[in-house]
Amino acid sequence: MSTMNISLPESLKSFVDEQVSARGYGTSSEYVRELIRKDQDRQRLRGLLLAGAATAPASPANAEYFDGLRDRVSRAAKPASRG
Repeated sequence: MSTMNISLPESLKSFVDEQVSARGYGTSSEYVRELIRKDQDRQRLRGLLLAGAATAPASPANAEYFDGLRDRVSRAAKPASRG
């Protein structure tokens, strides 16, 4: 694992130290790693949302769509008849 030194003003260092104690982190590094992972997750989600927004619209999810979906689920849930 690589090492990175970060300089923080005293107010931010105090905040990090409080979070480490209050939230049960072993070290400030664990806390910072979790923040970075959460930021990565947010960026991935944003990318997926933007990609979805850029695609052509699909068929509308209206009452007819949900009626058809219920029918398909009902048929799939029924045991197949043996002949």
